[in-house]
Amino acid sequence: MNARQSNVAELHGVSKRYGRIQALSGLDLEVRSGELLAMLGPNGAGKSTGIALMLGLIRPDQGRVTLFGMDPQSVVARRRIGVMLQSAQLPLTLRVSELLRVTASYYPAPRSRDESAKLAGVEDLLKRPYGKLSGGQQRQVQFALSLCGRPQLLFLDEPSVGMDIEARQKLWQAIRALVDEGCSVVLTTHYLEEAEALADRVSVMSHGREIHAGTVDAIRARVALKRILCTSALDSALVASWPYVAEAVSVEGRLQVSTAEAERVVRDLLARDPGLRDLEVRRAGLAEAFTELTRDADAAEADANREVA
Repeated sequence: MNARQSNVAELHGVSKRYGRIQALSGLDLEVRSGELLAMLGPNGAGKSTGIALMLGLIRPDQGRVTLFGMDPQSVVARRRIGVMLQSAQLPLTLRVSELLRVTASYYPAPRSRDESAKLAGVEDLLKRPYGKLSGGQQRQVQFALSLCGRPQLLFLDEPSVGMDIEARQKLWQAIRALVDEGCSVVLTTHYLEEAEALADRVSVMSHGREIHAGTVDAIRARVALKRILCTSALDSALVASWPYVAEAVSVEGRLQVSTAEAERVVRDLLARDPGLRDLEVRRAGLAEAFTELTRDADAAEADANREVA
């Protein structure tokens, strides 16, 4: 099987404009079979537009979009996907069990009600009206509905928003189980620790383009930042003012410093605070890498706009 045959969704040279807003500009993106792809980017980067194109909800102005090698609006292709968008308008009076039954009826070989409920962790909610659930519980039910059709490709748009820690951990466990079964997943999230924990591959988007793509480790390796953690009497604002420090904050009594010059910062910390202890130096996390990469993209975009003007 060649690479193209193993892709379940593709965007080639796709552009999309809404009035004066250029949402996507020549985007190339692929979703591979059996992987979890995390699409990351600030608001307005084009993530939601890219997903809407793959779902067949909108058409590109330029370029080509395929879903399982077919037109995304093909019924045959759409029966092979599951979708959990940021918001969902569902009948408030229907019980969760009724929502699962109705949704499953749209697919040729759906999961049973109990299987979908167990996988999403909503077994104890089956008899309750949807409108009586908390926001986090409603998100769990929406996840259960996205699983009903045994999707080969699952779109999860900010799935854990509103969930408590326990529900989020159950969601992550279920997502991992689906990927292990061979289901492809497209995930958008503002919780970068979620992408770091789940993603096989990351696509970082900015201003309607993919600016970097690769594994989490590959994305992290693209930036020189390291994170220093320690227990120190030094004020975080003072450390943040040092010219070679990108960021310094105090979290639960520990000083956290992001810098590209870790050795220099460690020497200065020890020189200024002889009582410093619990020192750790780590490679930059996905959050730091994302911040630096998108900041560079913003600067490049601003420079391009000034040249045009």
